[in-house]
Amino acid sequence: MTKANQRAVIRGTGMYAPERIVHNEEFNKMYGRDVDTFLREKRNIFQRRYMDKDQATSDLAVPACEQAMKNAGITADQVDLIIVSTDTPDYLSPSTAAVVQYKLGAKNSAAFDINSACAGFVTALDMASKYIVADAQYRNILVVGAYGMSKYINYEDHRIATLFADGAGAVVVQPSESDAGILASTLYADGQYHDFMGVYAGGTKTPVTHDVIENRGHLLNFAKKIPIETNGTHWPRLTNILLDRIKKRPDQIEHFFLTQINIQSIYEALDNLGLPHTKSHNVMDRYGYTGSACVPMALHDAVAQRKLKKGDLVFMLGSGGGLSMAALAMEWGYDT
Repeated sequence: MTKANQRAVIRGTGMYAPERIVHNEEFNKMYGRDVDTFLREKRNIFQRRYMDKDQATSDLAVPACEQAMKNAGITADQVDLIIVSTDTPDYLSPSTAAVVQYKLGAKNSAAFDINSACAGFVTALDMASKYIVADAQYRNILVVGAYGMSKYINYEDHRIATLFADGAGAVVVQPSESDAGILASTLYADGQYHDFMGVYAGGTKTPVTHDVIENRGHLLNFAKKIPIETNGTHWPRLTNILLDRIKKRPDQIEHFFLTQINIQSIYEALDNLGLPHTKSHNVMDRYGYTGSACVPMALHDAVAQRKLKKGDLVFMLGSGGGLSMAALAMEWGYDT
C-alpha cells in the first residue's frame, strides 16, 4: 500500500481492572435501599472495580499497555508515541503519559495526554491513525484510555456513586500492510453542555480551596441533566455519516464498541439503526462505567473471547461530557 492511501491498524490490545470488586449489594447496605435492581435492569451494571488508595491512573494504564505490547509482539523501546486519554490524570500537570512512558521504560517514545472526557479513547485512536498516515517515523503508537473516577465520587448522591469505576484499556497502532485498518472517523461537540457534568474544581476557574473541599466541589458533579436521548440519537447519526463515507450498510457492521454508561442508550441506538442488540459487545456488567477506558476494555474483552475475525467491520463510538463525541470505523486486521 502506498503512502497516499496508507492506513493504521490495531495490532494488539490490553486492559487492566483493579483487584477490588464492589458488588451492587454493597450499595444496598450503604444507602439502605434497593439500588441493585435499577443498576441491573436499567444500566446492566452488576459490579465494578476500584483502585487502591495508593494507586494512580498511571498504575492502571501501565499493565494495560504491557499486555497490548505483548500481544502486538513489540517491546517498550519500540514504542514511538504514547497518547493517554483521561480526565482523571495523576496530576493537573505534567501529563500522565509522561509517567506512563517512564514506568514502561519506553525511552524512545514521545508522550502526551488528551482530555475529551469519555469520548477520549476514540478521539485518541483517531489522532494515532493520522500520525501513522502523515509521518513515517511513527511505527508503533500506544493509545490508552485510563479512568480513576472512584477518587472523585460523591457518595452522598447514590445516582452517581453507583455507576462509576476504574480501569484502563490500551491498543498498539501500526501502519497497515493490507487494506485493513481505520477507514473513517468523525468528531462532534456541543459546548452548551460544558457545565452539565464534570469535575469542576482544580483548574483556573475554580482552584481547590478549603471551602471547595468542604462543599464537595472537587468531586464529580452532575449539575444538570443531559437529555437522555442524546446518545441514542447522535450515535446512529454519526454511524450513518461514516457508513455513507465508506459506502457500507448498517447490517454490514459486525461489532459495535460503545460508551458503557447506559445499556438503554446502546439498545436505543441499535434499534434506530435497525440492528440486533447483540451487535454491541458490553462489559459494564463486570466493570461498571469506566469512562475513557470502557471502549478499549470492551474491545480487549471481545478479542480475548475470539469474537473478531479478519475483515470484520468494526465501529467505535465514544461519548462524554462537554459534550464530546467521536466515531470511528475500521476493518479488523487479524483473526483473534
